[in-house]
Amino acid sequence: MPDLLARIHAALDTLDHVIIACSGGIDSTLLALVAHRHMPGRVTVAHAISPAVPPEATQRVRTLAQQEGWALSIVQSGEFEDESYLSNPVNRCYFCKSNLYDSLMQIAAAHSNGTVVSGANLDDLGEYRPGLDAAAERGVRHPWIDAQFAKADIRALARQLDLPFAELPSSPCLASRLYTGTRVTAERLRAVHACESLIKQRTGLAVVRCRVRGELLIVEVADGDRPAITAPLLEDLRTLAASVEPGISAAVLDDEAYRPGRAFVQKESVR
Repeated sequence: MPDLLARIHAALDTLDHVIIACSGGIDSTLLALVAHRHMPGRVTVAHAISPAVPPEATQRVRTLAQQEGWALSIVQSGEFEDESYLSNPVNRCYFCKSNLYDSLMQIAAAHSNGTVVSGANLDDLGEYRPGLDAAAERGVRHPWIDAQFAKADIRALARQLDLPFAELPSSPCLASRLYTGTRVTAERLRAVHACESLIKQRTGLAVVRCRVRGELLIVEVADGDRPAITAPLLEDLRTLAASVEPGISAAVLDDEAYRPGRAFVQKESVR
């Protein structure tokens, strides 16, 4: 196997000071760890806090920052003040990333030759990722892509370094759980997170998605995991969701099993 660490080091060596947009997922978290270890003093790790970011992701970033000695900047990126984001169009991620990168550009301006970088990898280029358009407009760099890393390579490097988050399941931001056209609200996102957490606690499943479409909470799991979503569990989820977001009145198991990359566009806009 080619030296994975040497490849990412070579990509980072083309940069002076990097501001890493770190969500707490494996891609950006590993990038932050590798960059800091390779070029200490030339890395700022930036983590945005918002209702769309799971609390455990924020805690993961804070814990690693303390353990590794990162220069950590906690930012409020402001997407919840942007109506273009809150209305949840199909390109919602463009507005989310635009707000995030604009905030990080201000941090970059404080450093000579500061560059904002993301954790995007080669696999992202084959999907609909409007956030990449926002990155391109602002000159954001993607070291994993520069080093020709796919997701499998990132996990392989995390295992090579014996890191505890090497098997962390992919989990896009909580706003991705809302069907296109369902307005983004803090209450809906809290309901989604609470229900996913309850399912994981009760069943031990690692990959769970709770979607919101209008008044419905729709549970999505892998085909082999569907028997774990019982009628009593769905009733408990309905009660829990409604206690956080009263507009949710029912919880159902999706007709289709979970698979990455499904589109969730509803035919009628639900506010």
